[in-house]
Amino acid sequence: MFSFLGFLIIGCLAGFLAGKILRGGGFGLLGNLVVGIIGAMVGGFLFSLLGIHIGNGLLGSLVTAVIGAVVLLWLIGFVKKA
Repeated sequence: MFSFLGFLIIGCLAGFLAGKILRGGGFGLLGNLVVGIIGAMVGGFLFSLLGIHIGNGLLGSLVTAVIGAVVLLWLIGFVKKA
């Protein structure tokens, strides 16, 4: 279990990486944090639906959060275009 500070750091990193992957840039500290935290929840939900378990450590949490954040940003972009 991560501390609150660890949770915030993973959220910021995940949001930053997702921003780099999809848009080529981050969203600022607060934007990265929000995208990363929501992305972690989305990633955890999607992986549980698919029966995928990456791991409980730092790397597993970061990968889950980044994948979830990428999916979240993709969905937001898709809805904005529609």
